[in-house]
Amino acid sequence: MEIDIGGRLRALRLARKLSQRALARRVGVPNSTISLIESNAMNPSVGALKRILDGLPVGLAEFFAFEPQAPRKFFFTAEEMPDLGRGRIALRQVGVPGTGRMLQVLRETWQPGADTGKVPLSHKGEEAGVILSGRLEITVDGERKILGPGDSFAFPSELPHRFRVVGPEPVEAVSACTPPTF
Repeated sequence: MEIDIGGRLRALRLARKLSQRALARRVGVPNSTISLIESNAMNPSVGALKRILDGLPVGLAEFFAFEPQAPRKFFFTAEEMPDLGRGRIALRQVGVPGTGRMLQVLRETWQPGADTGKVPLSHKGEEAGVILSGRLEITVDGERKILGPGDSFAFPSELPHRFRVVGPEPVEAVSACTPPTF
């Protein structure tokens, strides 16, 4: 996972109501250095970063533990929905992934033959969803049902469960889980 050093520095600087120029003056570096770091066009050495952070003041440990607050965003195009699936299962997350979320909504596309495996899944929380097209076999705590368009499911995720596409058509579904598991 790559750390957005520039974004973190910018968020901390703005939280302290400092301009790039003011921070640069405080720490004795050119204004362009702060600008280049914040735009991720330049990676500072640990020593240079520490000198800049001393001007805020923020320690290195605090800097790397800091998670900038994501900008408010309420609407997303299809291209902005990150795919959290792999292989024959596409799981497009509605909204941006992040800490502190209590609900995860997914737009799911399952290719023919796709399944979650022979070993049932089990984790904290709840899951619910609606099948939009295709046929999906869902097994929950030993109870099996094939669902088609318009059918839905809801169950505690602690119960052993698995999903499997039935038939030659892909399955399209929308599901939600709480807390987020992907």
